[in-house]
Amino acid sequence: MANSRSGDSVVDRIVRLISAFPQDVNALQLSELARRAGLPLTTTHRLVGQLAAHGLLEASPGGLVRPGLRLWELVNRASPTLALRQAAMPFMEDIQQVLNQNVNLAVLDGWEALFVERLSRRGSVANRAQVAGRMPIHVSSAGLALMAHQDKALQNDYLAQFADPAGKVTTDAVRVLLGEAAHQGFAQLKGVVDPDTWGIAVPVLNRRKRAVASLGVVVPLREMRLQALVPALQTAARGIARQLADS
Repeated sequence: MANSRSGDSVVDRIVRLISAFPQDVNALQLSELARRAGLPLTTTHRLVGQLAAHGLLEASPGGLVRPGLRLWELVNRASPTLALRQAAMPFMEDIQQVLNQNVNLAVLDGWEALFVERLSRRGSVANRAQVAGRMPIHVSSAGLALMAHQDKALQNDYLAQFADPAGKVTTDAVRVLLGEAAHQGFAQLKGVVDPDTWGIAVPVLNRRKRAVASLGVVVPLREMRLQALVPALQTAARGIARQLADS
């Protein structure tokens, strides 16, 4: 694989380019894309042209670049989360019908919760979790539910490298949160991402009792109905797990 003068391969540069689009931004000027990807403008222009020829990116005459339809098609066709989303959707719809609030589905990717599906309605509370968006484990109930039900070696690796960029959360505090989530069978965070919301998530467990996903809700902080929320989420999570096991 040919390398650039800086030592990175063509694949490395393509990945940096495609990954440079921030969450909630679907188009960037070519110069901004180059800056975010850390690539020379001439290199960016050349790679964008090549990727656009295959439909992976779209480039307008005015210099605006956006992900291409072909990229979306390939990702959704071969996505490892496709079976998970298909299994989860009926249960997520049932939960949303009852709560009339946000429902989300996440998987663990590195030290982050990656949200692969979300249902919301007009009038529901603010929800920072977006499809294909990420959140650090320690600030999301989804992330805590996922990490609390992994093997101890992975948890220890996570805690060993943990550092809160804001400097407000300690490793010991995260260890306590994970312990509580493991013991209770659900994770909750009140007013962390948004001061007026309350996130609750339960794990979707495989046969080895490891979390392959988390099912969560975001509700108004005033709605303190754990006795009703948690059993409904846990029942739905077990249903999703059965569907995955049978597929």
